[in-house]
Amino acid sequence: MKTTPGPVMLDVVGKTLNHDDRRRLAHQMTGGVILFARHYESRAQLVALTDSIRAIRKDLLIAVDHEGGRVQRFRTDGFTVLPSMGKLGALWDIDVLHATKVATAVGYILAAELRACGIDMSFTPVLDLDYGHSQVIGDRAFHSDPRVVALLAKSLNHGLALAGMSNCGKHFPGHGFAQADSHVAMPVDERSLEDILCDDVAPYDWLGLSLGAVLPAHVVYPKVDAKPAGFSRIWLQDILRKKLRFDGAIFSDDLSMDAARQGGTLTEGARAALEAGCDMVLICNQPHEAEKVLDALRHKPSKESRQRLKRMQPRGKALKWSRLMAEPRYVEAQALLRSAFA
Repeated sequence: MKTTPGPVMLDVVGKTLNHDDRRRLAHQMTGGVILFARHYESRAQLVALTDSIRAIRKDLLIAVDHEGGRVQRFRTDGFTVLPSMGKLGALWDIDVLHATKVATAVGYILAAELRACGIDMSFTPVLDLDYGHSQVIGDRAFHSDPRVVALLAKSLNHGLALAGMSNCGKHFPGHGFAQADSHVAMPVDERSLEDILCDDVAPYDWLGLSLGAVLPAHVVYPKVDAKPAGFSRIWLQDILRKKLRFDGAIFSDDLSMDAARQGGTLTEGARAALEAGCDMVLICNQPHEAEKVLDALRHKPSKESRQRLKRMQPRGKALKWSRLMAEPRYVEAQALLRSAFA
């Protein structure tokens, strides 16, 4: 029987699939898989893992948080160690044109290496502004200037697209101002809507159609809504969809994070995020708990939502690793990266 991808993205237990993993992946509410460093041992093992996922469901979206800097899940056995986005911003302050070229090279290397291992997308780029006091963002942000953030992200997105990969801007409307880490606390941003729209939201507006997806922040902006952005129809529907006319996919941030607990249980949080306007919800590092959500959730994605998620699938055939190493574009991108950060 033909299945339609569901609205839940979850992870698997280890570096190979077990019986429980296979059952969860086959579930009608499952639509994607997110991988972490604990799922990686070598390129051969990673390819075997993604192949085994495809053997169960070809329609599942396989994703990873692989930004560069301190958020890079795969670093050994040939994977290029990518710079933090803050280093690209520092390069911009020295040489604008060189920085944009290097950002494109980083995007291409990132996407081409992941696709060579069977991974469809990375949750990148970070569009948060660097205000200098966020514990969780820091040098993950390109810059403090929203114009620089938008232009470097556009260059990075171009590199992703050259390798056939879409992109996901995060953390909407902006996580850079709030100091607390949403993994372990509830960040609060007391600024006015006008200030947030003028600065933090500007990159989302300027990037427009070049954004494939958006991931909202687990941050409360009390002068706009009492709910965190990922559970807020004001942020996702009124502002992102209507005001900014964004037509891409919306992924929730990890519902297992402490800042997501305002949504109640994992199932209640998943329902709240989907009702607010998310197309897919993430439940990370708790596959057994995620299964309870799969069984309890009764959600039929709209035709529009299915189309948005389908557009996140990569385009074109991925190059095998051996061919990628000799690909002129890849060789040139590596040379650019080495010269920029030698």
